[in-house]
Amino acid sequence: MTDVALIARDGAALSALQKLRFFPLAVTGGSGCTLIEEGGRELLDLSASWGAVSLGHSHPALRAAVDGALSDQAGASILSGTNEPAVALAERLLQLTPGAGERRVWLGHSGSDANETVARVVPAATGRTRMMAFSGAYHGGTQGSMAVSGHTAQEGVAKSGGLTLVPYPDPFRPLEGDASGAALLAHIEHLLTTTCPGEDVGCFFIEPIQADGGLIVPPPTFLKRLAEICERYGILTVCDEVKVGLARTGRLHCFEHEDFMPDIVVLGKGLGGGLPISAVIGPAEIMDHTTAFSMQTLHGNPVCATAALAVLSAIEDNGLAARAQSVGDVLMAEIASATAHLPQVGDIRGRGLAIGVELIAADSNAVDADLARKTVFRAWQLDAVFYYVGMHSNVLELTPPLILSEAEAKRGAAILAQAVEDALAGRVSDAEVVRFAGW
Repeated sequence: MTDVALIARDGAALSALQKLRFFPLAVTGGSGCTLIEEGGRELLDLSASWGAVSLGHSHPALRAAVDGALSDQAGASILSGTNEPAVALAERLLQLTPGAGERRVWLGHSGSDANETVARVVPAATGRTRMMAFSGAYHGGTQGSMAVSGHTAQEGVAKSGGLTLVPYPDPFRPLEGDASGAALLAHIEHLLTTTCPGEDVGCFFIEPIQADGGLIVPPPTFLKRLAEICERYGILTVCDEVKVGLARTGRLHCFEHEDFMPDIVVLGKGLGGGLPISAVIGPAEIMDHTTAFSMQTLHGNPVCATAALAVLSAIEDNGLAARAQSVGDVLMAEIASATAHLPQVGDIRGRGLAIGVELIAADSNAVDADLARKTVFRAWQLDAVFYYVGMHSNVLELTPPLILSEAEAKRGAAILAQAVEDALAGRVSDAEVVRFAGW
């Protein structure tokens, strides 16, 4: 398996504050959908670093773009002067993202700083100090983005004083048994007329698929109906597309499945193809609220902006949205077929190449976090990389590179099914996984 040398060096040199480990993965290289561990073992990457490596590893178009940007570097920032790649990226995002009226683009480093910027600027620009979001939402790891999140992994973190959390519409575990989401919408309307007055709410943070909360796909028309409620109260809809946007779900924007147009769109992860860049697209009156409000020196740096332009071009030129849909259909079907005999596989859900597999007890709907923990470990032993998510850490998450082939999808499904079977058979011991806390 893995040469322990790199893992040992990691433990001695890198802070544990930034680690979320599930098995002793130690990578020295990669190509396409393949990761190469120290020692030369090749693994099928079904995570893409949580969706960040959208074009796969060492993509030639991305390499050429970055090399070109560095060969004639146009500074390193848009803080006190602009540069061509950053402006071109903003213009391209405005073209690609539906929206009404005059809009602007803010460029950052990650989904975390992008969501934090929205959480800060909306109350400042609108005078409305309340915000709403969903339980299970993970909008980032900075103080401001955690303050508007609702994931159990961030328990104990101070929340925004004006934040109201509501359950996410989960057809597998529906509120009041109503899989349509109507009961939840009625609950939200009740809050807006009582304890969380709608006229005080500046925005509602929405994930079109709740990613880290369990890869949950909302029931049909739910988000459209929610957006209509928000519009009646003048509440801005903020669509967090950080993990599930940019072709991953079979359309360029995930919200396009839901037949509504958000007021503000947040992008990150896959936008840079593995390089750090994020974006917020929103109304000019919000995004131009004031100068020097949310700035960091390397925001809008030309290297990452060029990488993002290359990612957007590759998505369009290679039809990667359609490919994600077709290959994702194969992956979901193969998983369903290979696990049909396992009652512990409670639900298989997703869109395109954003897929969740919820693991439960064989005789009930109870979550089985231990099975998920051992399944991802066993999958790593069987040469595949993916992780688990969810409020109870029991949902296997697959977000592979958008270039995944049908053959790789079939191989990945087979490994996943074998890993579940092996974990159930006791082929992964408690001692092997005890060092890996995961979520």
